[in-house]
Amino acid sequence: MPQSHTSVVTGGAGFLGSHLCERLLNEGHAVVCLDNLVTGSIENISHLFLNPRFRFVQYDVTNFIHVPEPVDFIFHFASPASPIDYLKLPIQTLKVGSLGTHKALGLAKAKKARFLLASTSETYGDPLEHPQREEYWGNVNPVGPRGVYDEAKRFAEAMTMAYHRYHGVETRIVRIFNTYGERMRLNDGRAIPAFMSQALRNEDVTVFGDGSQTRSVCYVSDLIDGIYRLMMSDYSLPVNIGNPDEVTMLQLAKEIVALTGSKSRIVFKELPTDDPKVRQPDTTKARSILGWEAKVQRRQGLERTLAYFRAKVK
Repeated sequence: MPQSHTSVVTGGAGFLGSHLCERLLNEGHAVVCLDNLVTGSIENISHLFLNPRFRFVQYDVTNFIHVPEPVDFIFHFASPASPIDYLKLPIQTLKVGSLGTHKALGLAKAKKARFLLASTSETYGDPLEHPQREEYWGNVNPVGPRGVYDEAKRFAEAMTMAYHRYHGVETRIVRIFNTYGERMRLNDGRAIPAFMSQALRNEDVTVFGDGSQTRSVCYVSDLIDGIYRLMMSDYSLPVNIGNPDEVTMLQLAKEIVALTGSKSRIVFKELPTDDPKVRQPDTTKARSILGWEAKVQRRQGLERTLAYFRAKVK
């Protein structure tokens, strides 16, 4: 049996957080999952309640965080993470990126725990560099509607590095690129859940702009593996984790319509403000430092995700 560690996961009832809790339990960790359930769901973690090493606390991490037992690792995943959420919850998004990160880092300092920040490819904004390397500083509109998320994460990165440099806290930063898989919400506004739920209902599949904008989509198990490896590494600067397999939104929509056997038509709507035109991680660091690369092919990942959505779509 591996040596027992205790990990705290903020936002642990969310899509990514719940998969992370599962991985940590499988690695022998005791897990304290904190979530205020604003965008997370008990349903995502209910199967973990039978595990005696798992504890859930409904809590808003923008407040002081108290965990009585010793803590080895803190994974800070708390934040609305899809445009539909952070446009509806702009203040909460800014608060959890700033105050929430401050409180989680304070816990790491008090417990002498290693801290990992779930940052995002959105720190690159609408990038002028392609693919995006970690050294790229980004092209972000701080006063645009997406700024509440982009700048909250950029601030969180700065706060994390300040705690690392000033207080000597062991910190890690992962920049997460578009990820998909089971437990995404049907109505979370991101492309794959939107395309799948529309196609399964034989509704029009909505593509924004002309569909030529690209994303690089990574299946959730690959992402979580990269994050776990990063936490266990000794590298403190940001690392991109994502699948560099780039696809246009139109191509992705067509693949999902074909996969579902749907009668849906593809229709086009106006592109949202500041929507990035391209998104592709340079994963050189992940490969060289962590020995990580994405393994799950897009079709395989989409099939697994589709099986989950079929059970959800009424």
